[in-house]
This record gives sequence, structure tokens and C-alpha cells, in this order.
Amino acid sequence: MDLDERPTSPAEVQHAGLSGVASPTAVIDLGAFLANASEMRQRAGDLPIRLASKSIRVRGLIERLLYQDGFAGVLAYSAAEALWLVEHGVRDVVVAYPTVDRATLAAVSANETAAAEIAFMVDLPEHVRLVAEAVGEFPLRVAIDVDCSLRVGPVSIGAHRSSVRSVEDAERLAALVASTEGLRLSGLMFYDAQVAGVQDTSTAVRLMKRASLADLARRRRRVVAAVSRHGALDFVNAGGTGSLHLLRDDPVVTDLAAGSGLFTPTLFDGYDGARLHPAAFFVSPVVRKPADDVVVAFAGGYAASGPAGRSRVPSVAFPQGLRPFGQEGVGEVQTPLRGEAARSMELGDLIWFRHAKAGEMCERFDEVVLLEQGQVVGRLPTYRGEGKNFG
Repeated sequence: MDLDERPTSPAEVQHAGLSGVASPTAVIDLGAFLANASEMRQRAGDLPIRLASKSIRVRGLIERLLYQDGFAGVLAYSAAEALWLVEHGVRDVVVAYPTVDRATLAAVSANETAAAEIAFMVDLPEHVRLVAEAVGEFPLRVAIDVDCSLRVGPVSIGAHRSSVRSVEDAERLAALVASTEGLRLSGLMFYDAQVAGVQDTSTAVRLMKRASLADLARRRRRVVAAVSRHGALDFVNAGGTGSLHLLRDDPVVTDLAAGSGLFTPTLFDGYDGARLHPAAFFVSPVVRKPADDVVVAFAGGYAASGPAGRSRVPSVAFPQGLRPFGQEGVGEVQTPLRGEAARSMELGDLIWFRHAKAGEMCERFDEVVLLEQGQVVGRLPTYRGEGKNFG
């Protein structure tokens, strides 16, 4: 679709099949969702995007995107999730985090298709031994997660993830994997959290990102060369929604990971040059009106993970101008809101919220309602709606 096409306005669908909802309901604006997918493909250049499933958690949406050019493979967050996706026909799944789920590892090794399609992440010798102990009929694919934080003296800027930092660390672990019976060295992952996951809020942040990218480009090239001496790699994964355009020309990277930009939650509003539209909402009805300028929505206190604070709670997208009370915030069973827009609202009117993060919203709902051009066009179960909770 045209990237400049205007996403659905909440006002346009207030009475388009949603006005009768009685409890919080998740909504995906397909126009905005597909516009975001197109924008992300353009930012990724010629490299395919591996879908970060934790940022979606709706199998139907994952499958829809995998049929589109520019998307290939999944970056899963759970071993059990990866097996479940493969059992439903998804292919090329990389588990982004180490697992101690011995039962799932054994189940994958007993399934020829799953063993060929799933790669498990390691960053410690203990991880390698644990995966090897689960090997049964078919060998298991193993990938190495490389720490991508920026070191400034004693300070580490980025996510606390992998113990594999140096070229020597990576090669030593690669040699262990390659020499372990039943395992096949499959790939490398480089997640630049301090670039992909940090909004461009200041000159200092932009300078930090520039320094980090330069450091990573040098280190990534050397790590890939060293690890490749121990086996042919299927993939070298890097990036996230906020760094697609910054990594697309790296010659050693084979695919880029992204997912949050598809929904564009509030934590992704502040990135330079990204033409992304809010696509995921939850709506909740007005159930009380204790004053002319106050309305109370049912529930809504769906806080996001990360450091506690205002940036992690939902915000009102529509009607504009409504704000929670400081002493109550967004609540477990009700959310009082104050603002001029409340004066024209009645019981049953919908308030549209945006979550602070992407896929986490879907853990609260059994399904998402799909909107297209202001009309309800379908519903899809979330992971939770399919009876799955992967953590």
C-alpha cells in the first residue's frame, strides 16, 4: 500500500462494530500495520527482516507477513514457542534467548523437520552441554549470541545479555560447538539494544549510537571471520526496528530482526526518520462519569516491562486530551481520566489506549480485532487465545 495512505482514525470506527464492546478489547489497524511493514522493508534495503515474535504474539499476523517479500524467518523468544510455530508450518526459526527447557530440546531433536528449522542460542559452555545432552535422533542447530554493548571505560551501555564479548570468546565457543557430537554450528546474533531500542531524544544519544555502530561494525566483521573457520554459517542476524537502516549495508549481515515497528507502541515514537504509524490499540468503554470533565474507563492498567515509570504505562490516543489522575494512574479495574473531551462523552463511549510496548499488549487479550478502512474485517487469536503462554 502507499506509505502516505492515512491510517484509520479512531473516530471513524467508534460506531463501526466496536461501539458495543463491554470490556477492554485489542484492536489492530491493518492499514497502519501494513504501512509500517512497507516502511520497515524499505529501511532494511535488500536484507530480509526476521520477525521478532515477542513483539507480535499473534500467529495469524506472523504468517501473513511471512508470505510477503522482504520478510523471512522468525526470531522467537521461547524454545516451546519455536516448536509450536514449526508444527504450524512456520520455517527458519531462531530462538533468540538461551533455554533450559530440556523437554522441548529433546522433542525438537526427535522431529526431523523441527531439528532442521530451529536454531538454539548459546553464550556459555554450560548452554552447549545442556543442548548436547538433549540430542536424540537428529542433530540440533546452535547459534552464538554476541554481546553488542558499548563499553566506555567501566560503563557498559546496552542490554546485559551475552558473556561472549571478544573475538576470542566467540571463536572459543564456536570451537566447542563444532567439536560437540550432535550439534551443528548454525549462526550468530548481534542485537544492538543501545541503538535499535533507544529513542533519538538528544545529541548525546545520537553520538552514542554513532560510536556504537562503528565499534560493532569492526567487531562483527572480525567475529564472523573467526567463527566461520569452525563451520559454514546459515545466518548472521543483527539489528532491530530502530537500526534497520543503519545496518542494511553491512556485508557480513544476512538478515535483520524487527517486530515492534509493526505495532509502533509509544516507546517507538521518537526515532529519527521513521515514518511509522500507531497500529495497535486497546479500547475500553466509559463505565462512570463522576464529573462533567471526568470519565472512568473499565480496567486498563496494562503496564509494560522495563524500569517502572510513566513511559511504561498506557496512554490515551483518543479522545485527545484525556489524562489519568496522578494519585491513581491506569488501574487494575478502572482508569479515571480528566479532560475537556470528557464533557461530550457518555457511558459506553470508547477510549482508545496505546500500550508502551508491542507484543506485551497481546498477553492481556485472547484475540485482536482487525480494522481496515474503518471497518471490522476479522479477528485473530493471540498466543493467549490459542491457549499458549510462553513466558
